[in-house]
Amino acid sequence: MAVAGSSALFSRLSYTRNVLKNGNKGLEVLSGSFNRSGVTPRFYTTGNARENVNEPGRDVAEPEKTSKAMRAYLERAKKHDEFIQKETLEFNIGKRHLANMMGLNPETITQEDIDESIEYLLPSGLFDKRARPMMRPPDQVFPKYKAAEFDASGRPLHSMFYTTKPNFFQVLYDIVEATNLLKKKKLEMDPRAELPPEEFNLSSTVWISKAELEQMLMEELIDREYKEFVTVLQRLVQYPGLNQVQDLLTKYSKRRLTLKSKLAIPPLDYNSDKRPFITVPNCMRKSSRAEVTVLGQGSGKITINGQNILYFNDVQAREQIIFPLIFTGLSGSVDVEAKVSGGGPSGQAGAIRWGISWALRSFVDPETTEKMRIAGLLKRDHRIRERKKPGQAGAREKFTWKKR
Repeated sequence: MAVAGSSALFSRLSYTRNVLKNGNKGLEVLSGSFNRSGVTPRFYTTGNARENVNEPGRDVAEPEKTSKAMRAYLERAKKHDEFIQKETLEFNIGKRHLANMMGLNPETITQEDIDESIEYLLPSGLFDKRARPMMRPPDQVFPKYKAAEFDASGRPLHSMFYTTKPNFFQVLYDIVEATNLLKKKKLEMDPRAELPPEEFNLSSTVWISKAELEQMLMEELIDREYKEFVTVLQRLVQYPGLNQVQDLLTKYSKRRLTLKSKLAIPPLDYNSDKRPFITVPNCMRKSSRAEVTVLGQGSGKITINGQNILYFNDVQAREQIIFPLIFTGLSGSVDVEAKVSGGGPSGQAGAIRWGISWALRSFVDPETTEKMRIAGLLKRDHRIRERKKPGQAGAREKFTWKKR
């Protein structure tokens, strides 16, 4: 049995479903009543939603669907951009004020001029450089914001999005692919063939640090992940043909800094008696400070604060002072005059020893100087006594703890 007005009922139902699906977001169904002629829904509308209901023939465009993740990212990105713009504006204003204070041109002032001005206006005796005042562009101070890795619908753009660290695992994937390529080339290579010279020098390079890798990938890594990164790189460089993956190796390595450098050795001076001499000021060891003068054409005389070597009662302190002279073979050829203050016997002897060694460079040949460097005579000892801590018996010693 056909229900009267069934076609109207179904047409009104379909129309209502379309409105609810494609209508304005402010549209909300409160209730509806059925009768023989169909459905008479009652709506609470805001804005243009009522216009859509009153115009059944009007085509309603389906809005773009944006995922919650995308909306949250866009909101964070907007706040970050507004923050960077605000900080950049304040930096430019501060730069102009600083230029006017220092009498510089605000249009041509450089970052080097800014650093020198800050150091002049706000001198700091803080040991840690990070605690000193600075003025730099916001993009150098604040960390970069990682771009979105998913589209408007929430679908990830990166194939390794669900690893939580897609950039890091993509790097591992690329290194393993390069390793497999070199391994395949090695199997196909004739063992009797001569290998081409390697353009990538491993001895003069070192892998980038964990902090540099994190800055490059914009992802935080743990120590175990960084060790995995170094392990796969070391596995890669075991195969020949590194020229084929030189771009990859150059990206994750840097040139090793050479610590060995030739220090300028001052020439000898001559006094009124035409005796050659060299004076080394500011000789430091612990809290002791000394000034050492070594004179040539001598007889091995050692003078410390107007006294001979018996100034030190400890035999070990005397041996410390004589050792550089014996090592270079000049114990009977030069005279030593030293003025020392502060600290104890060990610190004073160490300061004088370093001053004598530093002065003897001008009396010996470069080969002997290199031997002195290898023996550790030219290296300054920066160790100092660790201070006592409050609430403790000493620097690390604790008071006896009794529960009762």
